[in-house]
Amino acid sequence: MTMKDGEVFGTTQAGDAVRRFTIRGGGLTANIIGLGAIIQDLRLSGHDAPLVLGYDRFEPYETDKAFFGAVVGRYANRIRDGRFTIAGNRYQTERNFLDKHTLHGGSEGYFHRPWTVSLHGRDFVTLSLHDPDGTMGFPGALDVTCTYRLKIPGTLSVELTATSEEPTLCNLAQHSYFNLDDGGAGDILDHRLMLNAGAYTPIDGEMIPTGAVKPVDGTPFDFRQARPLRMESEGEQLPYDLNFCLAPTRGPLKQASWAQGATSGVEMEVWTTEPGLQLYTGQYLTPSSAGLEGRQYKAFSGFCLEAQVWPDAPNRPYFPQATLWPGQIYHQVTEYRFRLP
Repeated sequence: MTMKDGEVFGTTQAGDAVRRFTIRGGGLTANIIGLGAIIQDLRLSGHDAPLVLGYDRFEPYETDKAFFGAVVGRYANRIRDGRFTIAGNRYQTERNFLDKHTLHGGSEGYFHRPWTVSLHGRDFVTLSLHDPDGTMGFPGALDVTCTYRLKIPGTLSVELTATSEEPTLCNLAQHSYFNLDDGGAGDILDHRLMLNAGAYTPIDGEMIPTGAVKPVDGTPFDFRQARPLRMESEGEQLPYDLNFCLAPTRGPLKQASWAQGATSGVEMEVWTTEPGLQLYTGQYLTPSSAGLEGRQYKAFSGFCLEAQVWPDAPNRPYFPQATLWPGQIYHQVTEYRFRLP
């Protein structure tokens, strides 16, 4: 397949054409764009609304602060003070969160960069990115690939790989927002969610892990039995933006969660190799542009389940680690499996 596949979706402010690729398989149709390896749209045959939040036009993606559908890196989630040490060397990364901490790899993280489409078939697309040494303060050049593949039954597979010739950090995550009912016209608070996690990492007032690993028992973070996301305290919805602990290290593919739309009955399972899953319920969503098919997204219009290494792991040696050494291959597989009721 040639690079000329796909259609021009838009042009960046720098003048680069961004292409959109459509893949089909297993009852799913996905649109992927070259900027940020973004899942722009995802549909399940037999369900009218999109499964994800996104934009019909390219322009809002250039200014989007919500990471709609993107692959985030070089380090997904937060690094306290943007500081870490590898092999005795200290590094300082861009502090783009509260002007204090690093979030999702910095303001020019992978969600904001043009990826190259290296392979494209009917049911898959592979995108690649070369991240130069020192970008956003991260050491070592990183070569990344992302393959989206649609499989039977109703499965969107995301395979991420990376290599570096110097010791560095690598922690990538797919950052789609899901709404299994109406594509984001309404909220997700009555969706039911199950998480296979008996522990979570508490955070401080700046969203940085305190370093503790606490059991979910008796907390609002216990999703081991499926229940609605709606959880009110003094009349206010509890906003979730938290890492759930699935495992002490990356491992074989296993089920991390299950969710179901309240009115559609559409189900989604997340299976992943990753040791953590960040649940974010979209409480900070304030898009400046209309979403897919003109939907007006607002707080709680979609939820994210971001498979990842735990936040601030470089500064917590007893957390699962994200260090990538020369000769190693970073390899993540995460699958989103959809089913009609």
